[in-house]
Amino acid sequence: MKVAFISRATLFTVPGGDTRQMVQTAKWLEMLGVYADIYRCDAAIPYEEYDLLHFFNITRPADIITHVQRSGKLFVVSPIYIEHTRANEQGKGWLLRTVTNILPVDSIAYLKTIARWLKNGEKIVSPKYLLLGQKKAVQWITDRSACLLPNSESEIKRFRNNYDLTPPYVVVPNGIDPDIDIPVSYDRGNRTTVVCMARYEPIKNQLRLIQALNDTSYQLQLYGKPAANHYKYYEQCKITAASNVTVGGFLESDDLYAAYQHARVHVLPSYFETTGLSSLEAAVMGCNVVVTDKGDVRDYFGDNAWYCDPDDPASIKAAVDAAWQAPCNKEFQNYILQHYTWEKAAKKTLEAYSKVLPNHNSIKTPDAPFT
Repeated sequence: MKVAFISRATLFTVPGGDTRQMVQTAKWLEMLGVYADIYRCDAAIPYEEYDLLHFFNITRPADIITHVQRSGKLFVVSPIYIEHTRANEQGKGWLLRTVTNILPVDSIAYLKTIARWLKNGEKIVSPKYLLLGQKKAVQWITDRSACLLPNSESEIKRFRNNYDLTPPYVVVPNGIDPDIDIPVSYDRGNRTTVVCMARYEPIKNQLRLIQALNDTSYQLQLYGKPAANHYKYYEQCKITAASNVTVGGFLESDDLYAAYQHARVHVLPSYFETTGLSSLEAAVMGCNVVVTDKGDVRDYFGDNAWYCDPDDPASIKAAVDAAWQAPCNKEFQNYILQHYTWEKAAKKTLEAYSKVLPNHNSIKTPDAPFT
């Protein structure tokens, strides 16, 4: 069985959680006999070579519609449904802040798509998207998809409520790589930093985190790449950072895991998260994690994280204080290894494929019906 994974044009130049999700899912699907090739949405795709198309990021419907129309192929979608209007408008001009407060979420997403086209050269190759607009384009795609693959029950509930749709779905939780070197020692004395791993952009809220921990006893280290339209935000983070704060670049896997092993706390105080992949990775590497109270993260972390209000530096600081003082949560680490790995995500993905392609000779059809 062959599947084409398709997502945003900046998938590898500005990597994010969706990049890791696609790369790791493809890797583990191959071990199950399913071969997935990853394409950017602006690539020429030989549709005829694939049994199924799998799109990621339904909030970018302009990236999807043309491929649906051209291919005529059966397809599924991993929504990664983020509600961007919950992001604080730090670093944005007064006009954009005003527009954001007035317009509904889908109108803002439509304007952002146009902005990415004009500013970054991310071409809109679908005239249909321009005619439909954001909300109708999302509905058009969902109506034609064979199945949605949300990352949690919370995500699909939000999606259904906001678009008044009831598509078939299979929950495919995000995960961590079970092959990584898990630390054997959790000596808290050797863990001397607070880290944040995320793309620099207002929704990830690094600026509030910096403000919360500036000139404290903590050594805060932030790593990631600036999002394409948010270099000013990245520069603002650097300018705001006090001497105890390091605003660093993107880390590859070895350096990433080394940074986790030296950290006592990982903080991701986003204005919205569907999962928070870096928080899962950090928890497995022995960090206590501070996460946002916005989005779907409670489906993953339950009582095993310290929650903060992303708009309140005092709330962020208090959560970091509590996480710093607490012992390492080894039980949660074991829970993640049992429930949230890319191997398990691949198996759930294959379950979804088997439901929409039940007669394919390389897969077995599960008995469980669609949700």
